[in-house]
Amino acid sequence: MPQELDARHDKYERLVKLSRDITVETAPDMEEILTESESKLDGVRQKILQVAQELSGEDMHQFHRAVTTGLQEYVEAVSFQHFIKTRSLISMDEINKQLTFTSEDSGKESKMPPSDGPDKQLVTWRLKITPVDYLLGVADLTGELMRMCINSVGNGDIDTPFEVSQFLRQVYDGFSFIGNTGPYEVSKKLYTLKQSLAKVENACYALKVRGSEIPKHMLADVFSVKAEMVEQEESMS
Repeated sequence: MPQELDARHDKYERLVKLSRDITVETAPDMEEILTESESKLDGVRQKILQVAQELSGEDMHQFHRAVTTGLQEYVEAVSFQHFIKTRSLISMDEINKQLTFTSEDSGKESKMPPSDGPDKQLVTWRLKITPVDYLLGVADLTGELMRMCINSVGNGDIDTPFEVSQFLRQVYDGFSFIGNTGPYEVSKKLYTLKQSLAKVENACYALKVRGSEIPKHMLADVFSVKAEMVEQEESMS
């Protein structure tokens, strides 16, 4: 029994380290997302493959706390990439399809028995993002979209903020439908989502009303200031 507890503790610590690595490697960077996101995310998926191998034959719920932070960051990163490409939200099923791995294995290090034929056999590893990981990752996406709006306005792109505003409204409506009936962590994110939506919508309103009056190189400052004013008003209320 002590050896079993030690082994379980060691596994938990390995999973925590892998989760930290995933968090660091998926930290969204606008330039990287646009230029080299696929190769970067492929590297992250190799880390997730290691998580899947560690959890093979285990009860995921016993180790979920060790990996949830990294998985949420991964959801945020792939959601951001997907939004940039399609202006839509990636589904949980689409994410989970990306987390099915097939590789050759001799059966010595895996928990699957070796085949009677050749030394190596194809082994499939899967890791499924939980609904809570998915929802929390999508909720964290809103902060990146806010920064994306400011960057796009600074580049003279006035359309993106309005596309993001519409997208955030749809996400917020979805979270509102869940409301307090979902997990506590998800309901906590609802307020943050509401703040992000209010900032973008109010800033878009300013662009709509005054956009033609303001030089393009100053629009990003106007957008940022308007968003900050909304935040200050909410903190005082």
